[in-house]
Amino acid sequence: MQHPPVIRVSAAHVNPDPHDAAETAAAIAVAAPAPSPQRHTLVEDVQGLVLASLVGALGMSILATGGLLVGGIAGVSLLVHYATGWHFGLLFVLINLPFYWIAVRRMGWEFTLKTFLAVGVTGFVADAIPRWAPFESMHPAFSAIFGGALVGMGILSFIRHRASLGGVGIVVVWLQRSRGWSAGKLQLGFDSVLMLVALAIVPPAQVLYSALGVLVLNLVLLFNHRPGRYMGV
Repeated sequence: MQHPPVIRVSAAHVNPDPHDAAETAAAIAVAAPAPSPQRHTLVEDVQGLVLASLVGALGMSILATGGLLVGGIAGVSLLVHYATGWHFGLLFVLINLPFYWIAVRRMGWEFTLKTFLAVGVTGFVADAIPRWAPFESMHPAFSAIFGGALVGMGILSFIRHRASLGGVGIVVVWLQRSRGWSAGKLQLGFDSVLMLVALAIVPPAQVLYSALGVLVLNLVLLFNHRPGRYMGV
């Protein structure tokens, strides 16, 4: 009668080295694919876009009341507003219209529709806020820092919900997603040119305060919206 073969298990298999086990677990964790991100629900998108519109409009209203500028097409709209006296909200919507063609072709209808609604709501609320909460007594430096930070936070929220404040924001988001370029650096480059043009219309002191606000706005984007970080789906 033959006995079944005896399988010998070494002590190394019974009591594996804890260091080796930790390395194996770490290797498995690194090799495992990252879970795919879940898309925002309709309710999440709506609340995100509404809050972004309110925050962005509040920041723009603070800047406009102090005679300051902001970056992007919003800054261009404010510049035309100071030069002509036309309502900022209307200018903001009209100047953004040509950029929707780029948005449809490069970013899709969902992004374009969200951006169109975001621009409309932000422009309307920014025009209405001064009637509810005047900010004339604010120091220009405080207006620049506080307003720039609020607009930056609004833009950041728009991007994370696949929208923007239109204009340059559309181009910036497209270039970041398609080529990995930094949204903050692109926006800062455009805004620097805008500040130079503003010197022909706005007093130099206001331009300097505006530049401070633009710097704060772009720092918010630069530190919180980088390629490879949370982009929003």
